[in-house]
Amino acid sequence: MARYRGLVRGLLQSALACAVLVSACGGAETTDVHGPQYLGQLKLRDGATLDGTAIGGLSGLSYDRDGDLYYLISDDRSAKNPARFYTARITLSDSGIEDVDFVGTHPLLDADGKPFAPLNADARPPVVPPDPEGIAVDVGRQRIYWSSEGERQGEAMLDPSVRIADLDGGYLGEFTLPPMLHMSGEETGPRRNVGLEGLSLSPDGRHLWAAMEGPRYDDGELPSEADGALVRITKFDVETRAATAQYTYRVDAVASGPGGDNGLSELVAVDDDEFLVLERGYGTHVQARLYRVVIGDADDVLARPSLRDAPVQTMTKTLLVDLAGAVDPIDNLEGMTLGPTLPDGRQALVLVSDDNFSADQFTQFLAFAL
Repeated sequence: MARYRGLVRGLLQSALACAVLVSACGGAETTDVHGPQYLGQLKLRDGATLDGTAIGGLSGLSYDRDGDLYYLISDDRSAKNPARFYTARITLSDSGIEDVDFVGTHPLLDADGKPFAPLNADARPPVVPPDPEGIAVDVGRQRIYWSSEGERQGEAMLDPSVRIADLDGGYLGEFTLPPMLHMSGEETGPRRNVGLEGLSLSPDGRHLWAAMEGPRYDDGELPSEADGALVRITKFDVETRAATAQYTYRVDAVASGPGGDNGLSELVAVDDDEFLVLERGYGTHVQARLYRVVIGDADDVLARPSLRDAPVQTMTKTLLVDLAGAVDPIDNLEGMTLGPTLPDGRQALVLVSDDNFSADQFTQFLAFAL
């Protein structure tokens, strides 16, 4: 595993050697010169199913190198089929994606061993299923971790969560979230639909990283066409299931057109200081950028209930590639993982889009080489 981590770091540094660094307050951004090489894409056919479930809403992606198997979570809130994740085999080559074969589907089960029921806000008490967004496979412990954004819709309220499941979806427990990540009936805590989104296990398996998509009420306004926003990335100890640190990341301003948004969609831990981060916005068109991110001198804000009251040193970000400029067509990218080493020795990076179960969108898999 250490050799793999070193290979990834070396490849990232080689790509970054061709970037031009531009200093910015609280972090840094770059103009990409030679980023990851786009290899190609594969679009899933419309109406694809597996074992009676609709394949769609794919919002998180994680790769098991030992088994050459991908884990994909659907953000279906038990509306079409019970909340679930899939396993798939993806055949890559030096020139792109040859095939995507979905081989299994597993319902995510609650603490009582039952599938989650669909949302029923009119019931008393309301029935509120999780909103699955991120997934990380832990091969050593033979389990998965998955994140939910939660819900806040009147009395239908559910805290965000990071849960643990066996490889068949059975409930094994959950992580203890810090207080500022709990929902509230007031305008404090996470906003609706921009809660915990990205999820990644460190290569040594000791830490789990969970990223919010957008800012909490207490941390600032949502990103606009004029300005970005601060989001929190939380570090958890896998053994104790407790948060040990938290850092801030500034997402870009909205560039996805009128009515659009932008947020942190996915992150991949290269080690405990370095990440790949996917920002994605969706409006009249797609905004998607891939960054290399380093904690460096960023402030630990785990003990800060608000980021509005004082300046904060954010993580440092370096643009690797503007995906919307490199890929055509492109849809609502939400999942990302480091895949296998390609035959020519380069590191594969695989991304997947969330079609929102919409006839106007599509599920696509993208392949890049670092």
